[in-house]
Amino acid sequence: MEKYHVQEKIKVGFQAFVSDGGEEFGAVRQVSPGGRPELVVYVENAGDFTVPLSAVEAVHSEKVVLSCAKLDRKLRHAIGHAHDAEKPGA
Repeated sequence: MEKYHVQEKIKVGFQAFVSDGGEEFGAVRQVSPGGRPELVVYVENAGDFTVPLSAVEAVHSEKVVLSCAKLDRKLRHAIGHAHDAEKPGA
């Protein structure tokens, strides 16, 4: 059984990041929906994705840091394109 090392309880609205650094790509929309060990995370320009709690590396300062290696390919792709619609220098 895996243990989840989190410093604070994950709440709806927390910003989401990946452990490889970079800027936030979205926010938590649901925590443990239906009692399942997962989060629903909104990814900018891509919509909602389900993320297993085992992919959470850290929680602090109202931020959730996810392990990129534990995310599925479709979600990693969406994260990589989360800021495509933004205008440079805006």
